[in-house]
Order: sequence, then structure tokens, then C-alpha cells
Amino acid sequence: MTTPRLKTLYNETLRQQLQDKFAYKNVMEIPKLEKIVINVGCGEAVADSKKIKSVESELAKISGQKPVVTSAKKSIATFKLREGMPIGAKVTLRKNQMYEFLDRLINIALPRVRDFRGVSAKSFDGRGNYAMGLKEQIVFPEIHYDDVTDVRGMDIVICTTAKTDEEARELLSGFSMPFKIN
Repeated sequence: MTTPRLKTLYNETLRQQLQDKFAYKNVMEIPKLEKIVINVGCGEAVADSKKIKSVESELAKISGQKPVVTSAKKSIATFKLREGMPIGAKVTLRKNQMYEFLDRLINIALPRVRDFRGVSAKSFDGRGNYAMGLKEQIVFPEIHYDDVTDVRGMDIVICTTAKTDEEARELLSGFSMPFKIN
């Protein structure tokens, strides 16, 4: 099994650049990717239970692993939602699958987004994690446009071990994340 391209880039060049820039005394302080969480909400699953199956299969194609179906925590009468009903799916990627997904996201999926001008540089949470949303799942090459019944978006959260947003921004910039220039 070959190591992912971004993992090799991180180990060979990016770690040293980060250590030089932020003057870390210990190599364990150098920020690294921890996990990537992909979340897809499907409110229409309340009316049609088949929708959740299509969300599951599309998310499995995109991520390369089986998603977990998320269910409602509370009943909300105005939305005809009962506690325990399936309303979405999520996947947590770690290790090599995480690097492979990030590579496909940065180099293939994001450039295919309509009117793409870069991702927001302000979407950090203050603790070094980055959250972004995609409006349509068809930007991924694994999804065939003819097979899609509904175009739906997804949330992608990139969790890092960085202590500050500046460190996390530098880490993601090293992976060529296309941030907007304000």
C-alpha cells in the first residue's frame, strides 16, 4: 500500500517548515491533521425514508467508507419529526483515507465548484479546526450526475492538533488549500 501524496508532503517538507516558522521546541508540538468529518443533513428523509439510502450511498462513494446514519434527538411537531428518525449521515476519516480525501477535495472537487474564488479564511473555530460547506455533492468525480436524484450540500470539518488558527491556516496552506485573498 502506498502512502498518500499529502502525507508524504507533510512528513518530508511541511513539518520542517512549520517547526522553523513557529520555533517549536518539541516535535510533538508541530500541528498535524487529526481527522476529517463529513456531515450531510437530509430533512426530506422525514417524508420519504428512501432519501436517506441515497444520501448513505453517495457519502460512501465520496468518502470510501460506510457512513453512520444520524437520528433526531428530539421530536419537533411542526416539522413532523419524531425522536429517533433518521435525518442525516456522517463519516469520520482518519489516517490515510483522510489524506486521500483532502487531496481529492483540494485538487479535484473545489476547482469544479461553480464560480469558485477560494474558501473563506475566516472559518476557523479559534482552536485550529476548519469548517466549510459545499452546496452540491456533484463536484466529486465519484458521483455521476445522471444517478443523482437530489442535489444536496455537505459540511466538511478538518480537525487539526494546532493550538491557534494561525498555525492551522499555515498547515492547510501547506497542503495548497485555496484560501480567498481579502
